[in-house]
Amino acid sequence: MMPALVLNRGRIHQFAIEVLEQNGGTFLFKGPWFTNMNMLVTSDPTNVHYILSKNFHNFQKGPQFKKMFDILGDGIFIAESELWENQRKIAMSLIKYAGFQKFVETTSWKKVEDGLIPILDLVSKMGIEVDLQELFQRFAFDCSCIMVLGHDPTSLCEDLPYLPHEKAFADAEEAIWQRHLLPETIWKLQKWFQIGKEKKMSKSKEVLYNFLSNCIAMKQKNQIVTYNEQDFDLLTSYMRAISENGNISPNLSEEVWRDTMLNLIFAGKDTISATLTWFFWLLSKYPQEEKKIRQEIQMNEDGKWKFSHMEELRKFNYLHGALCETLRLFPPIAFQHKAPLKPDRLPSGHEINTNEKTLLCFYAMGRMESLWGKDCFEFKPERWITEHGNIKVEPSFKFTAFNAGPRSCLGKDMSFIQLKIVAAAVISRFHIRVVEGHPISPSDSVVLHMKHGLKVKVSNYI
Repeated sequence: MMPALVLNRGRIHQFAIEVLEQNGGTFLFKGPWFTNMNMLVTSDPTNVHYILSKNFHNFQKGPQFKKMFDILGDGIFIAESELWENQRKIAMSLIKYAGFQKFVETTSWKKVEDGLIPILDLVSKMGIEVDLQELFQRFAFDCSCIMVLGHDPTSLCEDLPYLPHEKAFADAEEAIWQRHLLPETIWKLQKWFQIGKEKKMSKSKEVLYNFLSNCIAMKQKNQIVTYNEQDFDLLTSYMRAISENGNISPNLSEEVWRDTMLNLIFAGKDTISATLTWFFWLLSKYPQEEKKIRQEIQMNEDGKWKFSHMEELRKFNYLHGALCETLRLFPPIAFQHKAPLKPDRLPSGHEINTNEKTLLCFYAMGRMESLWGKDCFEFKPERWITEHGNIKVEPSFKFTAFNAGPRSCLGKDMSFIQLKIVAAAVISRFHIRVVEGHPISPSDSVVLHMKHGLKVKVSNYI
């Protein structure tokens, strides 16, 4: 199996689908005895439901996951047990707060109106190509920093400035991906000698930690000077919650704040930017679907769509279906690690031992004929619309883009708000067409970005 993995390194996601199909949805991957790379790989929804929900308490991230994602420290996506429960409880109360949800809406629209639209308009007038993925990454990075830290890096502007902390995220994700493909001894040696992607990982960690520490220090200083109830960013809200109730979580040190903020930025920026990139590529391939979305937008508002309130977004059912279809085919996080605390037996009959790595393949699940039918590789937003025109809700262990069970994504609703605001604003104003011959493939990264970006030509629709 190891030679096949090496040979298919450049198409790992498609390779996983092929092997899973040949083995009924679950197989045991065996690496060389000295590599500690043995793992159980599954796309069986009954196994996924069992691991993420039914027997959730026996499955944690596992020691291997923590090593590979060490840059995330003890943040909410790495933490386990009581530390995770404390962080999730606080995060849920703050994210679900009505004031924060309104903050997400206004922040996203302002960044679209003042940043994204002017750049696309300029590109259209000049008749030049632009990397749409880069624009979406800058949009998502700015929005995530504003919503999490209360700080706008202003990376989405006409001169597209170089920001080391933005680049650090991409370098870290590539290094984490490499750790999945190499034996632990190899990447740890690279880390020791500071070579290859491990050298970039060390630099990324330094850059991101300094960036976050400075933002936290500045926020603490401003909190002493002034107390503004209109500050809804998560860092301010965290500090306010802890200062008002010191017993809310005695384990939340300043280091955990930093780790938590880093985790939240990672999640926010990657889900949005990756989904938007694949979404507009799919619309370029399926212009009839773009036409239907544009008609739906025009039914609610003529001309150039502008966001005014949340009720508008709830009317865009076909757009919602198209976004769900994008997430089905291209989930931002293509797989997830789990490891049992004690030996277990999966519904498929496979036995797993304590701390044995278990890999859940979300990318493969979105392309399984047994789950989605013979047209599972096709882009069909209608798949998500009922016969009465309402949005169809699929079980989370079937549609896993936002995870499932107790650790399901807290920001799902906010993600759809941002995605719809960007999609409606762009589609109502511009035609986006991919440059002919531009190569399309997933990147060598833990997040499902496009390897070569998305070069497009932009023209004004109105």
